[in-house]
Amino acid sequence: QVQLVESGGGLVQAGGSLRLSCAASGRIVSPNTMGWYRQAPGKQRELVAHITSGGVTNYADSVKGRFTISRDNAKNTVYLQMNSLKSEDTAVYYCRANMGRVGDFWGQGTQVTVSS
Repeated sequence: QVQLVESGGGLVQAGGSLRLSCAASGRIVSPNTMGWYRQAPGKQRELVAHITSGGVTNYADSVKGRFTISRDNAKNTVYLQMNSLKSEDTAVYYCRANMGRVGDFWGQGTQVTVSS
């Protein structure tokens, strides 16, 4: 099993920044992919960004140029730097870890609220 602990959510004004962190522990295997998803009220959960253990990244079009995903493999931690936040970024943000044959794991979610 893999446990994911997210932190860094909160309330911010439009145009502001937040940094989310997700620390993984347990049965960590490599290679793996870690990422961030979000779910706004009444909407489906969607990919925000993900990053492989080799550093390859992928972003949703809606966050390109504003959000940056990174990771520290030594700490088994993935980060999401969110800049130029918009009201439409308001959602619960979930960390996901795909550990191949070990399984797919999700964090408990952290609320991000952007006020306009």
